[in-house]
Amino acid sequence: MTETTWPWGVGAATGIGSLPGTDVAEAQRIVLGELPALPHLPELPARGPGADLIGRTGGLLVELPVELYAARWRIAPRPGKDLRRARDLMERDLDQLAEQAEDYAGPVKVQAAGPFTLAASLELPIGGRLLRDPGAVRDLAGSLAEGLRGHVAAVARRLPHATVLLQLDEPSLPTVLAGRVPTESGFGTHRPVESEVARALLRGVIEAAGVPTVVHCCAPDVPLELIRTAGAVGVALDLELITDLDPLGEVLDAGLGLLAGAAPALPPPGGRAPTSAQVADRVRRLWDQLGFPRRQLAEQVVVTPACGLAGATPAYVRAVLAACRDAGRRLAEED
Repeated sequence: MTETTWPWGVGAATGIGSLPGTDVAEAQRIVLGELPALPHLPELPARGPGADLIGRTGGLLVELPVELYAARWRIAPRPGKDLRRARDLMERDLDQLAEQAEDYAGPVKVQAAGPFTLAASLELPIGGRLLRDPGAVRDLAGSLAEGLRGHVAAVARRLPHATVLLQLDEPSLPTVLAGRVPTESGFGTHRPVESEVARALLRGVIEAAGVPTVVHCCAPDVPLELIRTAGAVGVALDLELITDLDPLGEVLDAGLGLLAGAAPALPPPGGRAPTSAQVADRVRRLWDQLGFPRRQLAEQVVVTPACGLAGATPAYVRAVLAACRDAGRRLAEED
């Protein structure tokens, strides 16, 4: 296994991003209280347009304004009220983070949509997904790269003692690569993006951000080797969706970190969150199946919920984040 230093502490745990509710101050208190070793900037999509993943990231784009049209985000001819709202929400969130974590001195994670999930979601002014135009996809990736550079700098200014970890959310990446994104008519699909093109554009975004970056993909068939060779330091996965251990073992052996989604994002039928012992056992079982030495587990792996928690209750959120935190500590103690 490759010797690597990861941008998080031993036995770390974090959230994927989204939480329920509309009170960002309370959401930030929960995150800082339950995830003290690797807190993240909460996302609250229940606040409406501009707080969702696509609108929130659209607000970061440089010289590529977005707007809502028929409940969908599209490229706009000029900045308008939808863009202002998205940017105002982000500013409020960053101000709240600075107020509550002013003296925080560890790693802090921020999230944004990756270039291919954006391209598969945003529409062109004339209609149709931006993904259908390769030139527009390149422009989008460049705009996102510049926007993320500024976003990371804004976080660093507010938290001068912290180090920033970026998470790119790419749930659409497997379908983009496989050519399974439907056209607007619903009768066809967009052409697949070639792996080399995807790797180059993703690498450009990661390099421009200038900070360690993980790619989150809560979908089957995650292109693990592409993510590793694009320059990501880690990949965030839902462990329940892993069907083939060999590709995962290869990238972990090559030094990729793992944000292991080991706790359900929604309450199970019984309604109770898993215990820290159950979460730790889920991570440990995967690690043993991969055949890696236990001494490396707590360094290379961050414990997380399987995906965002926007659909959960506040009580479940607190319980599942605490279970992830304590599971990370359990794994560190076994090191």
